[in-house]
Amino acid sequence: MPTVLRFEGYRVVVYPNDHRPAHVHVFGAGSEAVFHLNSSGGPVELRENYGFSRREIARIRMALNGSVETLWAGWRAIHGDA
Repeated sequence: MPTVLRFEGYRVVVYPNDHRPAHVHVFGAGSEAVFHLNSSGGPVELRENYGFSRREIARIRMALNGSVETLWAGWRAIHGDA
């Protein structure tokens, strides 16, 4: 599973055999969350959360929104157009 971004102890990945719509999986501290990328301009949208607190989700969302172009580039490199 290719890592497309790392920040503050979190790892953001895109699975090569994953489905559309475009999304990323965020891992950290034994938890996972999935965010839809929506559009190349953002904002991301939380789809699933397995163990992160609301505060962590807010921090993750801010970081992802600030890196949405990088996330889209990672998705496109693996899956082509969304």
